Amino acid sequence: MKRSERYEGILNYFREAMPTVSSELEFGNVFQLLVAVILSAQCTDKRVNMVTPELFRRFPTAKEMSKASADEIYEYIKSISYPNAKASHLYEMACQLVDEFDGEVPSTPEGLLSLPGVGRKTANVVMSVAFGQATMAVDTHVFRVSHRIGLVSSSANTPKKVEETLIKHIPEEDIPRAHHWLLLHGRYVCKSRKPLCERCPITAYCEAFRRSTV
Repeated sequence: MKRSERYEGILNYFREAMPTVSSELEFGNVFQLLVAVILSAQCTDKRVNMVTPELFRRFPTAKEMSKASADEIYEYIKSISYPNAKASHLYEMACQLVDEFDGEVPSTPEGLLSLPGVGRKTANVVMSVAFGQATMAVDTHVFRVSHRIGLVSSSANTPKKVEETLIKHIPEEDIPRAHHWLLLHGRYVCKSRKPLCERCPITAYCEAFRRSTV
């Protein structure tokens, strides 16, 4: 099967099965989305959603968070992975938003990447979810699924290379949704240790499934 045929089949399935899809993180504004994505690094969305309601009640905007301290923020997120580092990042990020961006989350990759705690994946999520830009965030799920089902080759051995390959082959209008399609497929079906191939609706296009049945 040609890679173009694999993309076409997989994208057609997701377009029909999940025409509307969004992040499972819970947030009320762009600042809260940014905070939630920073907290989600090496942590589950479920865990993040358990702590953010109280965090956002106390700090609904960057201005309120900038008036706090890393120690105070820590108390709200201490059940999250790497809470000390993330508390420091959140405080420093909020201060920079207030000092340099009038308290608003920047809508450019350059602005986002200048913020403490924000890497390429986080910036791409915010650009896509908050601002509707055709950016492809590659987390562990997207990276694994893209390789396993054959959307990228083994030479795409970094998140950035996977991102570039996916961007090249996925139509621009599908890119914001495609991140969620691949992420959710990896989270609930194409799991890391034991993929649920018997429940998978795209085995006809999956390279790993083809190899396992030869």
